[in-house]
Amino acid sequence: MVKARTSAAELVERGHVRINGVRETSPGHAIKIGDVLTIALDRTVRVMKVIAFAERRGDADAARVLYEELQQRQS
Repeated sequence: MVKARTSAAELVERGHVRINGVRETSPGHAIKIGDVLTIALDRTVRVMKVIAFAERRGDADAARVLYEELQQRQS
């Protein structure tokens, strides 16, 4: 969703991320396979389900296979 971990942490701290419908404000909160993330980013809301984890960090193409896009809508 974002390129850097610091940007992701900012989204969480600002309350733009929900895990299973609950607003999360702690960037260190663990997620697990099956969790549904709702992310408000720019003027869109994305809803995705975590389906796998990677052994190491990769590029955006590698990340796309780790989640299932459930919904994307304009705010």
